[in-house]
Amino acid sequence: MTTIRQEDFITSIADAFQYISYYHPLDYIQALGQAYEREQNPAAKDAIAQILTNSRMSAEGKRPICQDTGIATVFLKIGMDVRWDAKMSVTDMVNAGVKRAYDHPDNKLRASVLADPAGKRTNTKDNTPAVIHYEIVEGHHVEVICAAKGGGSEAKSKLAMLNPSDSIVDWILKTIPTMGAGWCPPGILGVGIGGTPEKAMLLAKESLMAPVDIHELIARGPKTRAEELRLELYEKVNALGIGAQGLGGLTTVVDVKVLDYPTHAANLPVAIIPNCAATRHVHFHLDGSGPAVLPTPKLEDWPQVTWKANLETSKRVNLDTLTQEEVASWKPGQTLLLNGKMLTGRDAAHKRIADMLAKGEKLPVDFKNRAIYYVGPVDPVRDEVVGPAGPTTATRMDKFTEMMLAQTGLITMIGKSERGPGAIESIKKHKSAYLMAVGGAAYLVAKAIRSAKVVGFEDLGMEAIYEFEVQDMPVTVAVDAKGESVHETGPKIWQAKIGKIPVAVA
Repeated sequence: MTTIRQEDFITSIADAFQYISYYHPLDYIQALGQAYEREQNPAAKDAIAQILTNSRMSAEGKRPICQDTGIATVFLKIGMDVRWDAKMSVTDMVNAGVKRAYDHPDNKLRASVLADPAGKRTNTKDNTPAVIHYEIVEGHHVEVICAAKGGGSEAKSKLAMLNPSDSIVDWILKTIPTMGAGWCPPGILGVGIGGTPEKAMLLAKESLMAPVDIHELIARGPKTRAEELRLELYEKVNALGIGAQGLGGLTTVVDVKVLDYPTHAANLPVAIIPNCAATRHVHFHLDGSGPAVLPTPKLEDWPQVTWKANLETSKRVNLDTLTQEEVASWKPGQTLLLNGKMLTGRDAAHKRIADMLAKGEKLPVDFKNRAIYYVGPVDPVRDEVVGPAGPTTATRMDKFTEMMLAQTGLITMIGKSERGPGAIESIKKHKSAYLMAVGGAAYLVAKAIRSAKVVGFEDLGMEAIYEFEVQDMPVTVAVDAKGESVHETGPKIWQAKIGKIPVAVA
């Protein structure tokens, strides 16, 4: 009978969450390297280059791949012959490991978990509690999968209770374009089919924990209906032309995973959950011999792709002297290198600004002719001025856009993914612009930040208003002053170029 010691288990959990914060799974990053070689859209190719460069930098510096260090998710398969030498419950041991990982002094991870989600939404400060899935199985080992799932990709999860005669492929192909780019493609699509609604969602999530092996499946051919669906969806989802960061291109997913389960004769539950460019998970076994030993990847196994600012194709912008006339001159898809001072703000800051303006109160900072960056950075360590600081999903700020542009004097915004119709109309009305930074390049972006200080709402923690001083921070003009959005035009162009989408879902 195997005995698992409390400290060995806690240490293994803690080590695993530290490990996945800065090491991509090699199978994913190598598949992304192949996607880079195939890509024909220059904007998408540049975005993938940033993600690949960021990945290697994170592995070298042992700092988070993404500023959103995820919600801790743990899958446990516990052998029936295992006993525990522990005073804590298994749940408490998992949470102790998560707390230790997220509070690590050399690589502190961002605390993003809020208690009382429908009420006060109070940060738990250490990213606990984890979401834990248990299964009791035969044997004398404990099998563990630790995953850190970012909020942007989780927000795009979908569930449908289809009729048994409905087409799963048609529903997925109609749904994927409605998800926008907030899940930071290229990634992996997890599909769960059958069971009950909650079982289908769990299948979709668990499917994402498997290795990237679609090319092996293509080579040998499918053996089951689930494998047939993987191949069909892989081809057709990529044929949608959404591409890296939603800019249009050849690769939207590097793999599609499908798990199924028997279901009721009257039902066909189907769930889809995407994994983003910050795909993070690790799999290990405990056999009582001590804590898990996780392999150190070799840097030479990373694709040899290095992103560098291109001064021939990109325009340098001085944020300190920015004018509305200069903003109006920017063109859709144009790449800019931002220099000077910008402000930051996310959901909580925008809500507080709205409340203060409604009451006629003075704001803590002046937004006139300024740029705002939608970001919640990781705390700095050692000599850093700020930790990894990639963009958050801009659509969450859409409902505040008219207020910010009309009442504060703000003239440009920076985030990730697309903007909705209302926000685009406001941008056009005020001759503003929206700039897109690459989701999944948080450490690379942080290297462009030369100074950082909190200038408002300090009590909001990572959601406070910062002032960043940046040097050559790369962005793309995603919505120009005329209201043209590359997230609308890009995928349409590339879907037409690929030319494989059936008429029924075009």
